Amino acid sequence: MSWFSTFTNSSIGKKIFMALSGLFLSLFLIIHLIGNLTLFGGPDLFNGYVSVLSSMKPLVRFIEAILTMIFLVHIVNGIRITLENRKATPNKYLSDKANENSSFFSRNMGLTGSIIFIFLIVHLQTFWYQFQVQHDDGQFFNIVIDNTIGFGNIFVTLLYSIAMVLLSFHLRHGFQSAFQTFGIRYNKYGKLIEWVSVFFWLIIPLGFLTIPVYFGFIKGGF
Repeated sequence: MSWFSTFTNSSIGKKIFMALSGLFLSLFLIIHLIGNLTLFGGPDLFNGYVSVLSSMKPLVRFIEAILTMIFLVHIVNGIRITLENRKATPNKYLSDKANENSSFFSRNMGLTGSIIFIFLIVHLQTFWYQFQVQHDDGQFFNIVIDNTIGFGNIFVTLLYSIAMVLLSFHLRHGFQSAFQTFGIRYNKYGKLIEWVSVFFWLIIPLGFLTIPVYFGFIKGGF
């Protein structure tokens, strides 16, 4: 296993694991968004959707365990890459004028990733946890619009909205970096990849953003 350890600790190894984990998480976002959009169908549709997932709890728990491992791989490698980049450029990119050659978000992937991680923790402590606790009641829709932990709370709505905007920027640079790592960003498939990436970094976060906007700002009356 020494070759595997050497590979995972190499610069290219970290970037490949970062890219692969990011792509897998992006695919998960599609499934998660489809489920979340059932909120617009009303309480019966959404409660029914969550109840179906609850009836397949062993499978759901297995998938959650896999997702947790992928998240950890993504986070750990993200931290390692960020620290290595800072160590390699101790003068904060003054030598190559990165402020002029790159965007704020491309230079601060660690920052946006950290804020998204904080949102994820809050999300798990509120919606996900309450879904488990109130499983027998089946009133999942009411949890989402609750005035304390749901979109009836202006702070929850704002946090969710800000996180989705940051997720968009994070995914945009992430996709560029991932396909550049695989060496296929500028080949004949470059244009296709660019269009596919737009779906992930723009359409998917925008879909999630419609939820707090509608249930918090519009329906909630903020």
